[in-house]
Amino acid sequence: CACLVGSEMCIRDRYKMNIQFNKVSNVSGELTINMEKADYQPKVEKALKNFAQQAQMPGFRKGKVPMSLIKKMYGVQAKAEEVNRLLQESLFDYIKSNQINMLGEPIGSTKQIPQDIEKQDDFTFIFDIALAPEFTAELSANDTVDFYDIEVADEMVTKQLDALRQQAGHPEDVEEYADRDVVRGQLVELNEEGQAKEGGINIETASLMPSFFKNDDQKKLFEGAKKNQVITFSPNAAYEANEAELAALLKIEKEEVKNHAGNFNFEINEISRFVPAELNEEFFNNVFGEEVKTEEEAREKVKQTIKDLQINDSNYKFLLDVRAYMEQKVGALEFPEDLLKTIMKANNKDKDEKYVEDNFVKSLEELKWHLIKEQLVKANDIKVEDKDLKATAIQAARFQFAQYGMNNIPDEYLENYAQEMLKNENQVHALVDRCIDQKLTEKLKEVVTLNHKSISSEDFAKMFE
Repeated sequence: CACLVGSEMCIRDRYKMNIQFNKVSNVSGELTINMEKADYQPKVEKALKNFAQQAQMPGFRKGKVPMSLIKKMYGVQAKAEEVNRLLQESLFDYIKSNQINMLGEPIGSTKQIPQDIEKQDDFTFIFDIALAPEFTAELSANDTVDFYDIEVADEMVTKQLDALRQQAGHPEDVEEYADRDVVRGQLVELNEEGQAKEGGINIETASLMPSFFKNDDQKKLFEGAKKNQVITFSPNAAYEANEAELAALLKIEKEEVKNHAGNFNFEINEISRFVPAELNEEFFNNVFGEEVKTEEEAREKVKQTIKDLQINDSNYKFLLDVRAYMEQKVGALEFPEDLLKTIMKANNKDKDEKYVEDNFVKSLEELKWHLIKEQLVKANDIKVEDKDLKATAIQAARFQFAQYGMNNIPDEYLENYAQEMLKNENQVHALVDRCIDQKLTEKLKEVVTLNHKSISSEDFAKMFE
């Protein structure tokens, strides 16, 4: 076509070579680069002069080696490097200048004849190009997409508030054992007569949590136990012969556990109970800051936090629904499957043919959505700037802390945490994708007609099962 001819002339002027692109089908093309000696020779000569300036050979001063020797030693190497460099530059510059919507990378054509870098002066390189299918992805107010408003039940608020109280709690010394208490005391191994075993295990300060015993009968031995009371029990039965747990309790190697399967006396010296924090001013200040003064305000704060977390879930589901809606609206797309399989094999050299066959359909599905999303991002002018990336990193940090019930994190700490995330290249890529998804989601919520649906958190979770 005329536009390709014009672009080809532009490339010819720049690289002094002939580059042609032919469409083989709607989704594949063939690009041929004809390179003559005049295209690369000036750069080869320059490279050889650089070699000559640095070359050192017996009988010659540095930089005084004859050019004939330099060419003999380095000529093929310089030629190969310059031909390869020029090939890569011209190939991708042509694709970019002609706005060829390529999938993956160019791959060597089966039509390619082997080129002899040493004997040839002119070269012909042929590449197969996988082309993206042509289609239009558009959304407007005429398109309706579901949006789920997740309800925050009172029991969810209570559960979260209890978790915060537990995290802010403290241990207290008590006189009588109750479920989930920690007991500390002397652990002494007994012989068959029920006496302290000579040379047996004797631990001055051992810690037990009977609630975590696997054997209920052994748990019952500690019910209502008091300080200074001696309990006779079997650790082997309590932990059902779990070597790792027994070794940790008895402070021995796992291999020795089988030699200590009898009863032990445990004299209780201390009973520690973890007590949740009270709903008072100190708790409110430490967890929520000074703006919260009452339990009612604390519950409202927790409810809002849950809502903020759930809106992310709602947005995630919305984008999934947009994807399903758009994939159906766009319909089936044609792809150069053979070429894409070849590209997939090249990108997964450590995998076998079966891997490609097993994952190809899923890869096409992801590719289709990628192309659709690419159009939506462009149509809605979605861009990611440094400030957006930093804000997304801070949001990700805040979300991570919130998952552990830590809501009152100082801004400067969040910023420092975010800066560390931005130093990691893999995390930056993930944050860019996340930022694009967030911006696109918010924009599309304004573009389409939202069909709001109220739903419980339980029913919402079932949608992902």
